[in-house]
Amino acid sequence: MNDEFNVIGIGNALVDVLAHVDNQFLLDNAVQKGIMQLIGDKRAIELYSRMGCADRACGGSTANTIASLAQLGLNTGYIGKVKDDELGHVLIDDFARFGVVYTTPLAPDSVLYETGRCLVLITPDGERSLNTYLGAAEFLDWEDFDQEMIVASQWIYLEGYRFDGQKGQEAFHQATKICRQSGGKTALTLSDPICVNRHRAAFHKLIDDGIDLLLCNRAELLSLYNTESIDVALSKASDEIELIACTLAEQGAVVISGANRIVVAAESVDVVDVTGAGDLFAAGFLFGLIQALDIEITAKLGCVAAAEVISHLGARPIKDLAELFRAKQLI
Repeated sequence: MNDEFNVIGIGNALVDVLAHVDNQFLLDNAVQKGIMQLIGDKRAIELYSRMGCADRACGGSTANTIASLAQLGLNTGYIGKVKDDELGHVLIDDFARFGVVYTTPLAPDSVLYETGRCLVLITPDGERSLNTYLGAAEFLDWEDFDQEMIVASQWIYLEGYRFDGQKGQEAFHQATKICRQSGGKTALTLSDPICVNRHRAAFHKLIDDGIDLLLCNRAELLSLYNTESIDVALSKASDEIELIACTLAEQGAVVISGANRIVVAAESVDVVDVTGAGDLFAAGFLFGLIQALDIEITAKLGCVAAAEVISHLGARPIKDLAELFRAKQLI
């Protein structure tokens, strides 16, 4: 297998717009707390106008993971659709800055939709409520994929949010097939419990196709297996998937690898904004796998990376992750 890329990420390419609000703001604007809601362009404009002072950052769940892996020195690529507009080029320039290879064709300026964006509302408890206008990201289909990138990668990393796109599910099946035929491995992140509720059967179908690694949090895994017991969900997942890494918020994370069950503690940190916690856990975990580290060390890397990102505003690390890993004597 050609190992030109360590990881190729496939997801919704978005710009994050972040603002601190109180819980009353969520109530007044009919925002469901702690989940991702899809919104249209009119709702996006209306909600943005009420957010007040906001920060803008390149985002998208998988993009956060891939950019972090690139910062750690891995060879990465990204597949996700943006428009040939201002925000689209902000994202493209961001990928270039980190050395992430991006070859997806741009949607032309003539189309009515715009580059997607996610309005992130952060309450005082650090919880984030996501309101996502997919825009161009919704229209990513198999014809946009650079198949040579997939063939040349050790891992492809699939974003669960992409199941909301018109042709995202079909494209994931194609990508998974080609990756596995080329000797690569596939990782899937469930992304959001409400997303899983919408597409539970489709998630299971993709898992049946052959997913080597499932990344999720407790709520997402419970939703996938339609149960209230995390032990039942983990048991069912381990019957289908070789490796499962499930984050448990302040309780850390649990990893199921064959017959082995490993629990690692969360890092102690003052929570400012949990945006990107799962994305950075995935980055740390994938980094450990690619470096062929012990699975417990790999899980700890994920927890350290997640702790860094929740200690400040925004979904990208502001500290050098490799230095943090070395300080913890993990690498």
